[in-house]
Amino acid sequence: MTVMPLPESEAESIHLLTIAEYAALGETEHGYTELVEGRLIMSPSPAFRHNRAMVRLCTQLTEQLPPDLELILELDVNLELAPADEPGSSRRPDLMIVRQEVGDRLTAEGGLLPASEVLLAVEIVSPSSKRIDHRHKRDDYADAGIPNYWIIDVDEPISLIECRLTEDFGYQDNQIATGTFRTDVPFPVEINLDRLV
Repeated sequence: MTVMPLPESEAESIHLLTIAEYAALGETEHGYTELVEGRLIMSPSPAFRHNRAMVRLCTQLTEQLPPDLELILELDVNLELAPADEPGSSRRPDLMIVRQEVGDRLTAEGGLLPASEVLLAVEIVSPSSKRIDHRHKRDDYADAGIPNYWIIDVDEPISLIECRLTEDFGYQDNQIATGTFRTDVPFPVEINLDRLV
């Protein structure tokens, strides 16, 4: 299949956004946006089942979170994959774990969270996001150096894929859990997956 190139006038009018330009856009009215290699991507607002699972996951995590770590919801992350003056990429994980001082700094200064500060990114799969969460975001988060990534699917059987970053091969599945998920990374935690829905 041959792809027709854009007419020169159209190709010149396309402007790919840097991270600073994306941050300057602010919030959107419906759903949320992410930035992928300079292109603005619109995502629909999550459905009730997704939001309920996120709240219940947050409750379980908060009860076990050490005082030096902080849980952050749905904040833009600069994946730091391009120089500041080039088209950038930003994703918005459902949930993240960072060090307390990072949360304090974001409270004081605002802005996008650098991927280098994220210890854990979590995505709760929606029907429209299966491929994005399992492939695209998995690759993006690995490329950004986020050491831990959990993919939670709330369809029966409710499951959690724990991905850990390796030096040579990107994310490797450390475990696929149903029922109860236990890990010691980035902190000791036990999640009752059946209580998410």
